[in-house]
Amino acid sequence: MKLKDTVIELKKPEVTTKDLLTELIRQGARRILAEAVEAEVEEFLNAAQSFKNTEGQQRFVRNGYLPERNIQTGIGDVPVQVPRVRDRVPGQDNKKFNSSIVPRYLRRSQNMEDFLPLLYLRGISTGDFSDVLTPLLGENAKNLSPGVISRLKASWEEEYQGWNKRDLSKKKYVYLWADGIYLQARMEDARDCVLVLMGVTEKGNKELIAIQDGFRESKESWLELLRNLKGLKVAPKVAVGDGALGFWAALREVFGATRQQRCWVHKTCNVLDKLPKSLQAKAKSDLHEIWMAETKEKAEAAFDSFVKTYEAKYPKATECLAKDRENLLTFYDFPAEHWIHLRTTNPIESTFATVRHRTKKAKGCFSRTTILTMVFKLCQSAEKRWNRIYGFNTLADVITGVRFVNGIRQDENVSALAIEEAA
Repeated sequence: MKLKDTVIELKKPEVTTKDLLTELIRQGARRILAEAVEAEVEEFLNAAQSFKNTEGQQRFVRNGYLPERNIQTGIGDVPVQVPRVRDRVPGQDNKKFNSSIVPRYLRRSQNMEDFLPLLYLRGISTGDFSDVLTPLLGENAKNLSPGVISRLKASWEEEYQGWNKRDLSKKKYVYLWADGIYLQARMEDARDCVLVLMGVTEKGNKELIAIQDGFRESKESWLELLRNLKGLKVAPKVAVGDGALGFWAALREVFGATRQQRCWVHKTCNVLDKLPKSLQAKAKSDLHEIWMAETKEKAEAAFDSFVKTYEAKYPKATECLAKDRENLLTFYDFPAEHWIHLRTTNPIESTFATVRHRTKKAKGCFSRTTILTMVFKLCQSAEKRWNRIYGFNTLADVITGVRFVNGIRQDENVSALAIEEAA
């Protein structure tokens, strides 16, 4: 007689590695990001309703989404898609949609050097950091109490003050870029312009030299900045900047031997502003022929052609260009590999496009120390991604005073024929 089997098999439960709570938080973070970015693009489109193309249509319209990308967080990757906005009049100005919540460069949310200054400048109070960051950073956010944030902010301020007083006696900068940057995050007083100085070292590395508040057109503001550079004695070979800066008068007092190069981007904008819109596209192309010419001689010819073409009807435009003629063409006396760096203040502009983008929606009024400290931290983070300039191996020739003609090194045995052929 067969006995009845009364043994019940207990199946081993399936092992799952998915933490449902974490997954819920991740999905919640994804939903919040999506809703925030959608609200951001709607706000941009509503504000831009008055912009039309030549046919009377809305200039800016929705155009799908950018490719999905993951933001690495303390709870894993959070996927996000940023809406794409189409400009029906491209190139007319610099107005375009860029998400300030999910910038193009943001890949990791754990980077406190990037993230916390950003949140502070966007108006997050010290008491709210933990609540704001917990969905994204998980365990990394649990200790972000108001006291911790205040101490961290104080340490940043000390770091900025120490950096501002550092000894530069062992530094030699071959090239300088100078600009005054206006941010929409307001300071507590009228000095809401951030004066910025960047440089290229002997090895070709770009470095942030100084950040200080002041007045962009003020000689005294720039003198204060230059005199605060502790120990910097060797005059740079070239300084690049906008012609409207008070920097040039200050530079002559501190580094009189430094040659001047006007920024072609600023100059182009200033000249085009004095021409009717119907001519701006052609005039921009004509200006391009000057600063993109292969030799100084060809640039001079294109310069003369521009003045001859526009002088009779638009004298203010040609006067704006002609007054800085010599200083617009300084770059031809330096290695051709360096021209792309010397013709504009792009090293500052590209860095501060990020800083502006991150601070443009900051509300309220901040102390000058807070603004300068947060901008310093954001620039310090950006500095890690700066590349050496092209042709950095030729900087030694620039330092020793080797002569360059149209970007080509002129050795003592170079014949006049070779110089003529190079031209």
